[in-house]
Amino acid sequence: MKDALENFKKQTEANISYDAKNIEGITTQGLNGKFSIQEGLDFLLVESGLQAVPQDGGYIVKKVEATKPDTQSSENTTILPVVKVAADIEHGYAVPRSITATKTDTLIRDVPQSITVISQEQLQDLSPLSVTESVRYVPGVGVSSGEGNRDALVFRGNRSSGDFYIDGIRDDVEHFRDFYNIDRLEVLKGPNGLMFGRGGSGGIFNRVRKEANWNPVQEIRFSGGSYDHKRFSLDAGHVVNDMVAVRFNGLYEHSGSFRQGVENQRYGIAPTVTIKPTNRTKVVIQAEFFKDDRIADRGIPSFAGMPFNTNKSIFFGDPRRSPTDTNKKSISMHIDHKFNDAVAIRNRTHYAIFDKYYQNVYANSSVNGAGQVGLGAYNDTTDRENFFNQTDLLFSFDTGRFKHKMVTGVEVGRQVTDQLRQTGFFNGVSTSEVISAANPITDTPITFVNRGLQDNNNHISTSVVGVFIQDQIEILPQLHAIAGVRYDRFETDSIRKDGLSPQISARDDLISPRFGLVFKPVERVSIYGSYSLSNQPRAGDQLNSITVTTATLTPERFINIEGGIKVDVLPNLAVNTAFYQLDRTNVILPSGTPGVDFLGRGTRVRGVEAGLNGRITDAWSVIGAYTYQEGTFTATNATLGELPKHMYSVWNRYDFTPWFGAGFGIIGRSNMFTTTTNAVTLPAFTRVDAAIYGRINKYLRAQINIQNLFDVNYIEASHNDNNILPGAPITARATLIATF
Repeated sequence: MKDALENFKKQTEANISYDAKNIEGITTQGLNGKFSIQEGLDFLLVESGLQAVPQDGGYIVKKVEATKPDTQSSENTTILPVVKVAADIEHGYAVPRSITATKTDTLIRDVPQSITVISQEQLQDLSPLSVTESVRYVPGVGVSSGEGNRDALVFRGNRSSGDFYIDGIRDDVEHFRDFYNIDRLEVLKGPNGLMFGRGGSGGIFNRVRKEANWNPVQEIRFSGGSYDHKRFSLDAGHVVNDMVAVRFNGLYEHSGSFRQGVENQRYGIAPTVTIKPTNRTKVVIQAEFFKDDRIADRGIPSFAGMPFNTNKSIFFGDPRRSPTDTNKKSISMHIDHKFNDAVAIRNRTHYAIFDKYYQNVYANSSVNGAGQVGLGAYNDTTDRENFFNQTDLLFSFDTGRFKHKMVTGVEVGRQVTDQLRQTGFFNGVSTSEVISAANPITDTPITFVNRGLQDNNNHISTSVVGVFIQDQIEILPQLHAIAGVRYDRFETDSIRKDGLSPQISARDDLISPRFGLVFKPVERVSIYGSYSLSNQPRAGDQLNSITVTTATLTPERFINIEGGIKVDVLPNLAVNTAFYQLDRTNVILPSGTPGVDFLGRGTRVRGVEAGLNGRITDAWSVIGAYTYQEGTFTATNATLGELPKHMYSVWNRYDFTPWFGAGFGIIGRSNMFTTTTNAVTLPAFTRVDAAIYGRINKYLRAQINIQNLFDVNYIEASHNDNNILPGAPITARATLIATF
């Protein structure tokens, strides 16, 4: 029984407590299928003499108490037989708990920070193929085009290509990520220096991988659709014995695009093994090989302060000479050991090798009055080796009336990067070419050359040692506090491999505090306030921005003050709001004198976020998000780029019968500038998406996802004033899912 309850806790993420003495020697018939948490526990405990009783934030398993009949009652008591109704009910879109934000198993409602978890059910229903698609229903997060070769998100007005994590470990090499082996996604808003160290300026994006477990899945998914889309994925698990389980995830995709000459091909394999040598110890070993080849699409240029009015499929530059090739190999091991109910230790080790090559031939100017546009070209080769090890010690204790959940830990990491950039010379002479915007694909020969000090040719070594401590304190049942601080020693050594400049070395000592209070007037309502700070060393997101000048400067700081309300309006329906001010300081600002810069306050973003996710009824699931935000660049009072005042989205799924359902969604934003020049405006848009879901039989189901149902013209994202990515026209994908 104990093993069954522990496995059930792990798979459902439910908070279940019990007295080990009460279940000693008791067996269970096990559990297979889909149930609500209460139904699943009831099934496990059949004929055991135990019962699962709901309590605040979870369940307690205890002995069935005999009840004495009320002989004094004047009414006759009729005992009815227990009737169990099987239902395909799970948490759905609502995920009540998370470990990532605090490194302890905590109700999201009780974390003083804005957090959005994208559940497995949401991933399956919406079927996103990219990070950009996955965050459409996340408040406070915008999208950037990433030059057509990488993921890039805008967290509360701060664009980042480096604040990406996998199982809470840094995954910062620039590339396009996939979700074939992912269980859920977690988006944390605001600076996250305490838990993650450097970066995390406006938020972080964390992928949580699928693990081998003792409830194995065998699932095959095949999808096909618009623009020659073809995708196949496999998820297969197997229980070897009571101690060992294995799982394998695989992917192949080959798809075209509405954009001229643009396509992508990717494949991945991800085996995982889970070992439980004892009831208190779990070891998870995971590996992955992932390859992504595509055409780097930087979009269209601007004209007269707006996106150039052209056919949305037209490529500017040359798609044939704009390839991107990314290879990733990784292996990791996670060890969790519980000494007793009060003390546990956790270790995470992750090693990854990335090699990436991309080349662009693209528009690097606006279209002029004569209908001409300038083109530029370059290529970039980046090889990176990452090693990170995290060890956390978790313990619970009481000091008088105060209850503590404390975690302290250490992280060590090393990243070695080799980067070579080469600039393209058209006809071997000029770094730019002017051509007609009516026929913007060039056939001109291009020679790629490293221009010495004007282009990177660096070997960069970075190392980090971080220690932190955090305490979650229950002062009163209605009042909780969280406080912690982290210290990181971050060292960078950069040297040009051609010897044209001396080695640059820098060391930063980073202090990242966090403090928050949570007031719970009733159990399902939390009102919170928090302060947090994170630092970004001068090496930058991708560790390649350090120069002789910047090496001596204080790191950038991101300071977030936030308050909010979180309400579980129904057991599986959560509503969250947040009010925040995020300041970015120690920004390098021009003084007006050539060659002389100074540090100053850089940007301020103020905003309000509201999110809704979960289930209104057993048949009706919903996700909603709204964001209002204003941000300015302090030095010029310019509005921040890629920061619309309003972003909004809502998705509904309704199951009319157990075998048929439909989904309907709206996504939109107000207009926004591409950059702080405020020279180019991207117009507002509203897009409608839809889906239908059908169960063919016990083993087979199908779904059709349609994006941009009414085929509106819109701009999806940008990178700068002249790299503007049009949104796709109406796009449909049909998916067939077989489960064995």
